[in-house]
Amino acid sequence: MTYLDLIEELNNTKEEEFAIFQRKLIFTEQTILGVRTPVMRKIAKSYRGDIETLLAFPDEYYEVTFIKLAVVSALPYEKFVLYVQDCVNCIDNWATCDCFKAKCIAKHKDEYLPLLRQIYELDNPFAKRYVLVTLLDFYMDEQYFPFIKEYIRQTPTNEYYLHMAVAWLTAEVIVKHFKKGVGILHEKILSRKTHNKAIQKAIESYRITKEKKEFLRSLKIKN
Repeated sequence: MTYLDLIEELNNTKEEEFAIFQRKLIFTEQTILGVRTPVMRKIAKSYRGDIETLLAFPDEYYEVTFIKLAVVSALPYEKFVLYVQDCVNCIDNWATCDCFKAKCIAKHKDEYLPLLRQIYELDNPFAKRYVLVTLLDFYMDEQYFPFIKEYIRQTPTNEYYLHMAVAWLTAEVIVKHFKKGVGILHEKILSRKTHNKAIQKAIESYRITKEKKEFLRSLKIKN
């Protein structure tokens, strides 16, 4: 399938109303056609045997980049790591970033940590967000808490999508490892805005008790 073939297929499956909805939520320099995720994943399957051709396509469309990442995320770990940095460099929005989840990482968590550090250093705020979301998805075991805390501490949260990712990650720590999560709040290593957002997101979870939610409210930093 050529690039023009792919664009034709996407155009044949796009929905303008859905595209309008997406453009209100996803801020990207790419063109959004309005193709639904299940359709894109189905198209991605047709490229699994020709990944080099796919990755050579330009990233002018949101859907093309999404399909690239869907194909790469389905690769076995040894092949996935060959392409992941180039894929992360293509990301310019939260939706593409948060959907880039390679299941193979689950069985190679320790091995992947050094590569996460390299990705974090890329000159792209969404590379940093990718690392934070990956920690949230795959590294919530207590043994990885030092790494999580390190990234929470060092991530600049003046950028909105990093602020939200740090708050989200901190909230997940609070929910799954309450004492350690509260410890982060007590240390006040986050900005006031991110600190309070993390508490808000934790309180919104159904996975912690009312008593813990009340305690968290008492930890909010007032103006």
